[in-house]
Amino acid sequence: MSLKSLIHITVIWLLAWVILLSIRKFLNVFRRQVLTRIGRSADIRRVDTLVGVGRHAALFVIVGIAIMLSLGELGISIAPVLATAGVAGVAVGFGAQSLVRDFFSGLFLLIENQVSEGEFIEAAGKAGYVEEVTLRHIRIRDDDGSVHFIPNGIITTVTNKSRDYAYAVVDVAVARHYDPDRVFGMMKKVYEDMRAEAAYASDILGSIEIAGVEKIEEALITVRCKLKVKPLRQAAIRREFLRRIKAVIDSPDSSGTGKDASDQIMPG
Repeated sequence: MSLKSLIHITVIWLLAWVILLSIRKFLNVFRRQVLTRIGRSADIRRVDTLVGVGRHAALFVIVGIAIMLSLGELGISIAPVLATAGVAGVAVGFGAQSLVRDFFSGLFLLIENQVSEGEFIEAAGKAGYVEEVTLRHIRIRDDDGSVHFIPNGIITTVTNKSRDYAYAVVDVAVARHYDPDRVFGMMKKVYEDMRAEAAYASDILGSIEIAGVEKIEEALITVRCKLKVKPLRQAAIRREFLRRIKAVIDSPDSSGTGKDASDQIMPG
């Protein structure tokens, strides 16, 4: 190898190093600019993931070009290498279609902010809390503690149950002859009591919505209400609401017809 070739190779790798540093600096500036405009930790994690993907992609491309140019300076023809790589790429491509689909699907999941770590989602027939989001897969843990690894390529629909707000829906079944307006009054009282307590006031985001009579059966009618709450708090609020409304139902003055209230009202 001549001194001229050695100098050319040194310049090639020096330029590759400078370009990589420039790209890294640009991505860091981009990250800082974006982070100044957002405040949610979920968005911060998404930006960090995208920046990391950009760094790895730039490293792969720049190093690959530098290796090809260095081989040319050493007198090794890169045409056969490119031809071999092309044939191998076609063969590998057929076997890696699902992998490529996973990566592209994962990229769009991150760009469109469909999923973030810590959220509760349902995807590919599995539901649970998101523990990790990568370009290859989503890792979720269900209520039983089981961990599911879902390839991004098979995800066609994502149901995000923890974005911005949720609704705690409560159904109360009462005897058919019972006055629904009395149940409405009980629901409003329970809501007001919970809203007045600091432990639950921060979780409830809006006024109670009385939907009315939801279903009429042979012996029962079902009355429904719902409360707008913070994400992931709907189950806890619903359980506490049911516990309190049972206490109101069991009180002596809750009967609408003079009969035992426990025979007339059943929280659902």
